[in-house]
Amino acid sequence: MRAKTPSESRTVMTDLVLPSETNPLNNLFGGELLARMDRAASISARRHSRRITVTASVNHVAFNRAVPLGSVVTVEASVSRAFKTSMEIFIDVWIEDRFTRERTKANEAIYTFVAVDDTGKPTEVPPLEPETDLEKERYAAALRRKQLSLVLAGKMKPSDATELKALFTT
Repeated sequence: MRAKTPSESRTVMTDLVLPSETNPLNNLFGGELLARMDRAASISARRHSRRITVTASVNHVAFNRAVPLGSVVTVEASVSRAFKTSMEIFIDVWIEDRFTRERTKANEAIYTFVAVDDTGKPTEVPPLEPETDLEKERYAAALRRKQLSLVLAGKMKPSDATELKALFTT
């Protein structure tokens, strides 16, 4: 399988926050934002793997800024690392100022997707070759996050989590 770059899987979705999508404070519902992020991540995972993909986990979500009614919201998703059958998708959420059009990062999330065949059985995905400094940073951190997840789930011994141990030893 040919290795792919994060830009080959990049998905950008831009939309407007409508009144039916807001809470009593006139901000976008968190669940609505999660759905938008899941859709963008799903497209990125499918672009990378060229397979049916399913959400395996939502590993991290940071609601750092409220997204007000009428905002233009852009969700950017790309594969940050590909493992054997799974892919970590990093998502950045931006809001655009109505007057200056300046973009501000509002939120971020990390999802894990698994590629499956027509019967639902996990199937291999192509490797990923990060190019930019940010892509390389996210790529390296993805392995640490995966090891931490496996240790917490009891699927990996802490002593085998070499990337995590490297953070604490010199």
